[in-house]
Amino acid sequence: MAAQPIVILGGFLITPEAYEPMRRWLAAQVQQPVVVVPASRMDWLFTVSGWGWARLLDRTVALLQQQAALSPTGKVTLIGHSSGGVMLRLLLADQPFQGRCYDGKALADRLVMLGSPHTALKATPLRQWVDRRYPGACFAEQVHYLSVAGDLPLADGSATARRLAPSSYRNISGSEAGPGDGLVPVASACLHGSECLVLPGVAHGGAFGARWYGTPEVVAQWWRT
Repeated sequence: MAAQPIVILGGFLITPEAYEPMRRWLAAQVQQPVVVVPASRMDWLFTVSGWGWARLLDRTVALLQQQAALSPTGKVTLIGHSSGGVMLRLLLADQPFQGRCYDGKALADRLVMLGSPHTALKATPLRQWVDRRYPGACFAEQVHYLSVAGDLPLADGSATARRLAPSSYRNISGSEAGPGDGLVPVASACLHGSECLVLPGVAHGGAFGARWYGTPEVVAQWWRT
């Protein structure tokens, strides 16, 4: 895969500094700009509404357009962590959302989704809508989709993972049993029709375990050049 810029959209309530080790590692590999969409915790709280989604997607597409104009391939790689991966599935579409047409697939040819809850019995209304409207790897003819899931034994996870995993897994899959990353079950993170990579011992985020999707040694496992 040719080196090209990367735009990262993080997960719910996670601010950009958490992704800095990942950003630096990727920048050293591709020798191209790697940028994280600016998002505060308040920005994420607004995503209970379509308006809040649009605010973050507006910022994302602005960065996407900027980086595509500088890219040696004319394309950009998108990376979404957790809820960010679901939102980027919507960004690829060329149909209106909140009065906007993003059509990210015209500028991005790769989407990497890290621990994203694509399907859930008790998904938020907006996540359910994305999965109904743009099911699976909907634009696979134009975009390569890579789903990355963690398989974290809860005995190896943090106290937060051990506390939250049972209820989170139950709400998503109907069962408290894993495998999963301490928040999202593997089956939910593996988007239908995408390439799926399951990483043993990897947690959803830094609060869930020492090794998560953004830890440089873990990034080296899922990043493909």
